[in-house]
Amino acid sequence: MTDYPENAGKTTIAPEVLLTIARLTAKNIPGVSRLCPVPGAVNRLFKKNVQLGDGICLEITENTVYIDIYVALKHDVIVRDVGREIQREVLRAISDMVGMPVGRVNIHVEDIDYPEEAPS
Repeated sequence: MTDYPENAGKTTIAPEVLLTIARLTAKNIPGVSRLCPVPGAVNRLFKKNVQLGDGICLEITENTVYIDIYVALKHDVIVRDVGREIQREVLRAISDMVGMPVGRVNIHVEDIDYPEEAPS
């Protein structure tokens, strides 16, 4: 077997990859109905290292990921429990898949989705 140098190059991960991981992980948590638009996006355009996408605001500072996730939850869930589960799973997914440290995962519950009532 051939030995290769331990530092044969570097791996660069596009911020869009982190957005995709966070988005898909959050959407797959039981109780999450949908992702909501990120409010106040204009102010964030002037900040360096901020990426926006489908309910996710992501900032990378000194190789640490900071995430804000904007969600609508289903009506029959315990909001606090679902929020904590999103935090846990997104942190785990980013740490496991790309090996980057996660500084924080903030969850913003923007709406609760109730089933539509049948017409009378």
